[in-house]
Amino acid sequence: MPHPRISRASACAWLAGLGLMTLLGVCQAAATPTPETATAEAPPATGDAPIQSPNDSRAYRAFTLANGLEVLLVSDPQADKAAAAMDVSVGSDNDPADMPGLAHFLEHMLFLGTAGYPDPDGYQSFIQRNGGSHNAFTAAQDTNFYFDVDPQAFPEALDRFAQFFVSPQFNPDYVDRERHAVNSEYQARRADDARGIAEALGKALNPEHPINHFSVGNLDTLNSDQRPLRQALVDFYRAHYDANVMHLAVLAPASLDTLEQEVRSRFAAIADHDLSRPEIDTPLALPGQLPARLRVKTHESRQRVEFLFPIADPIDDYADKPDAYVANLLGHEGEGSLLAALRRQGWAEGLSAGTREADGRHALFDVSISLTAEGVAHLDQIQASLFDQIQRLRDQGVDAWRYREQADLAQQSFRFQQRQEPIQTVSNLAMSLAYYPLADVQYAPYRMDRFDPAAITALLDRLTPDNLLRVYSGPEVEGDHTTPYFGAPYTLTRVSQWPEAQPLDGLGLPEPNPYIADDLSVETFPAAAPERLVDTPSVELWHQADSDFGAPRVEWRFSLQSPQAASDARHAVLTRLLAGWLNDGLNERFYPASLAGQEFVAYAHGRGITLAFSGWRDHQARLMQTVIEQLQHGEISADSLARVKQGLARSWRNAPQDALYQQMQRTLGEALMRPQISTRNMLAALDEIDLQDVRDYRTRFLSQLYLQGLAVGNLDAELAQREGLLVANALQPRLHADDIPPLTALEVPADAPVLHPNTARDDSAVLRYLQGPDRSLASQARLAVLGQLIGPPFFAQLRTDEQLGYIVNAGYAPLLDAPGLSLLVQSPSADSTKIDARMDAFLTHFDQRIRALDTSELAPYREAVRQQLLTRDQSLEERANRLWQNLAYPEVDFERRRHLAAAVAEVTPQALEQAWQALRQHPALRITADPGDQASDVDALTRGFTPLPR
Repeated sequence: MPHPRISRASACAWLAGLGLMTLLGVCQAAATPTPETATAEAPPATGDAPIQSPNDSRAYRAFTLANGLEVLLVSDPQADKAAAAMDVSVGSDNDPADMPGLAHFLEHMLFLGTAGYPDPDGYQSFIQRNGGSHNAFTAAQDTNFYFDVDPQAFPEALDRFAQFFVSPQFNPDYVDRERHAVNSEYQARRADDARGIAEALGKALNPEHPINHFSVGNLDTLNSDQRPLRQALVDFYRAHYDANVMHLAVLAPASLDTLEQEVRSRFAAIADHDLSRPEIDTPLALPGQLPARLRVKTHESRQRVEFLFPIADPIDDYADKPDAYVANLLGHEGEGSLLAALRRQGWAEGLSAGTREADGRHALFDVSISLTAEGVAHLDQIQASLFDQIQRLRDQGVDAWRYREQADLAQQSFRFQQRQEPIQTVSNLAMSLAYYPLADVQYAPYRMDRFDPAAITALLDRLTPDNLLRVYSGPEVEGDHTTPYFGAPYTLTRVSQWPEAQPLDGLGLPEPNPYIADDLSVETFPAAAPERLVDTPSVELWHQADSDFGAPRVEWRFSLQSPQAASDARHAVLTRLLAGWLNDGLNERFYPASLAGQEFVAYAHGRGITLAFSGWRDHQARLMQTVIEQLQHGEISADSLARVKQGLARSWRNAPQDALYQQMQRTLGEALMRPQISTRNMLAALDEIDLQDVRDYRTRFLSQLYLQGLAVGNLDAELAQREGLLVANALQPRLHADDIPPLTALEVPADAPVLHPNTARDDSAVLRYLQGPDRSLASQARLAVLGQLIGPPFFAQLRTDEQLGYIVNAGYAPLLDAPGLSLLVQSPSADSTKIDARMDAFLTHFDQRIRALDTSELAPYREAVRQQLLTRDQSLEERANRLWQNLAYPEVDFERRRHLAAAVAEVTPQALEQAWQALRQHPALRITADPGDQASDVDALTRGFTPLPR
């Protein structure tokens, strides 16, 4: 499949719904719209607005302030949040040589007080108090800041935000503290394999290119003897932060005139130094450096080979996308594809292709292959097969009809483009403004205007053995050198001649896609609650007709539930193997369908397997029928099961290498949710299961089912019932709902043990879970408000002031309908005993704040929670997932969020204090991690826990 680029990937998150996803230029986005033969033309842009999807009813306006700041406004009367983002055309590529990580450090410092708002925690506290969120990232050539907030607080939030770029303080009291926070972030990521591989990659290419720069920063690099750190910050800010290299995007329910007034009054004061985006002239690779072979050691048990080819940055060709065309064909996963051939041999599990490391002039074209253990021994033959496929593209694959097919599918996606959260929308728009003409800031990733065979051939001519850097990464590598910052052992070998190898047979190019939808008409339905279409003892089928999102799409969910699914570790593994086999067996057949906008995935859970379908209404029933036939009658082959088994084993063995905070959260879920089996115990059971076990389990599983289904989307009740019964009648479920163990949250007992995750990380961490007394709506409401109150001061004290670590957060963390608060600190320097002590000190201080809380202080926090609960669904998928989750509760209530919001509105300071005191008196579940801790058997230690009362 085509894959996203690393350094600018976040700019393309909004393209995740595209079936044809590769990257070009800023987004490197592939397979996009309107060529000369496209099925429908995009509307023309007006002078001050971008081209819009026909499915986008929002109003746009663009203008440039006198200081050079480019602004794009979006008025969306339906938006529940207001949001803004500023993209600055400077990033880690522009770090001074004597201070790597300075751009990233500056990003941190801008949050810690300005002349107008000097409180270092004031911005975060204001945003969270008003129901919002905020963040930023530093990429290679961009720094992107963004936030969202309840609309009534937007003017002040925008004022606070604007001051980042007008009057930052760089408070000397916080420079050294935040330097330690950046170091904590670096320490938390030192074992990340992706960063180690990227650092080693730089050693194989031009040492003068910024790809070799250390971008995060640590105590050593942010400590120059030549000048004070604060002065370095000020110098960097003055040299690179300027209105001419900034791009602002704003989205809110207010009118365009109101938004323009708010922007002009706040951002006109940004300095105008007549700067321009820095350019990188240094080539990625020097003559004589290629071909070469790079081997890198990883922490995780995961093998991968990447074939990297230096090319010209294709940003200037974004309207035609020759690299996207090539990436889609090399990344194809259907019959005849390179991946299909490698899977048949048992050598690979996945393949992606696309452009990465683009710097404006240079880039790398990457074909990345996830290998099996057997595939590691056949790298030369895999390479030969890749070049055989590239030659096939040169000889047979540069075709106008293939280009038209990609363009038509992309145009289809643009025509029915779905909205995203406002915060994500503005972040992506701000970055797009920095790279594309105004007309194309939304349309660029979808454009495929012109079939240019010469440009495609020129790119293919760069994909040669002489222009290749082959990068292999795996845990068994023994390196001759070690990267300085992420400690990755590596060996680099310049190659004069690649070994001869025979390509695999059976390779070919894809046929015309038979799954492209013909009927794309959108039906109109009145707003209505979900209704139960089928209600028998063994089948429950729900439906909600929907036309809110303006697309002929349907989301289907079928939960195949069995009491065996997680009755013990062995059955939990069998359930996962069966679901994995179903996905694996359909991959080649369904890949063209996924390109055409039809998606399917099967996933296992504590009560069985869910079959999830997402796509166009047209032709969806055919895919559903194919899946059921495969599940019932498809051959469970040894090769397929081996791939699935190896994938699960690798995932579970690598779990100790996951980010420590993620391991802490996973341990919490394993301890307090049932039915659920811990990762550690499933891994232990995996080796004992063979092919016949899975075949026998399929028979037993399908003979003992209860079926729950839901259809949400642009289809009427008659069609939903007909397609739902197609599945139900084929499966013939026999069990009743009472035969299936309910999803249950457990109560933390008075003698709850301290739990330790199975981790290989060197940091320490503490997760303290304060559980509500029951699952009542009143308890949920009170703890949700407490979670809103506790987050900002917890972060301010333990992260900003005490600098315990980079990962510090507290907030509401319900488990299903069981309310609770989670307090988490991950630290590279403090052990769990110290973290616990500082948590205790914070909680004692917070006791006083809760006792002193009055109605006026409580009101904005309460309203923020209420508004979050009442936020409208942003996409059909989001709506379907919300309704589907409601079916997991003991009592179905599709208005659960509205009822909880009403309960939140009634929370008083007195009720909140009572709830807080009850939390303090109730036992907390503690999960701690220190280097050398013995991992807990979570299943055994929590076996006696009982359900939390209602």
